[in-house]
Amino acid sequence: MFSRTTLARALALPIEQSSARCASTTFRACLHQATSTTTQPEAPLSATPRAQTSNPIQQQRFLTPSNTVPITRADVPITKQPVAPAFDAPLKVSQSLLELLPNLTSQKPHFITAHLHDRPYLLTAGDQLRLPFLMPKVRPGDILRFNRASLLGSRDFTLKGGEQYLDERLFECRVRVMGVESEPLRITEKTKRRRRHVQKVTSKHRYTILRVMDVKVKTAEELLEDGAVVVESADSAANVELKA
Repeated sequence: MFSRTTLARALALPIEQSSARCASTTFRACLHQATSTTTQPEAPLSATPRAQTSNPIQQQRFLTPSNTVPITRADVPITKQPVAPAFDAPLKVSQSLLELLPNLTSQKPHFITAHLHDRPYLLTAGDQLRLPFLMPKVRPGDILRFNRASLLGSRDFTLKGGEQYLDERLFECRVRVMGVESEPLRITEKTKRRRRHVQKVTSKHRYTILRVMDVKVKTAEELLEDGAVVVESADSAANVELKA
């Protein structure tokens, strides 16, 4: 004879199997429903324009004949073009400067102490300059002008400024970008005490190479044509000195 417990379990077994089947069916249905909701295609984009939070990008304007700004390449936008010099007052030169300036301009070659990022560079025409950094926004073939100089002269004469730098209307120093030069790869090993690990740090710097095209001292006639004013020697922007 079976006991009541065994008989009750035997009668309840089909009910438990049917409930388990329902539960598995429900779980599968839930899984199918979840996957269908995640793989629903996105709604098509509306054709109505969205509100713009910023101003629209304006087309880049190029130089026109009316804008007398020196250009480097035809495809360079106006925002990257060199800025034309603007002065509030005319250049002041002394009579002694006008008298000695022909001696300086006729005696070549000329040298210049140009300053770039407050670093002096002694240059003459034909020199190759390797900058200690990579100059941004330049390409090989670009022509640059150094407008900061503290000294300008020849073998026997020297042109010095009254202030820190000479007036850029007295001279012209133009250089051409030749390219970029890379140094050999350097590997530095770094470690700390009580640490069994050596860290290797690599570095490979790049430098811009420039070629000095021309170092020119303007003549007295060119200065007067540009609007220079003759003043006393004390008010002059620069003076020419004879080397001993």
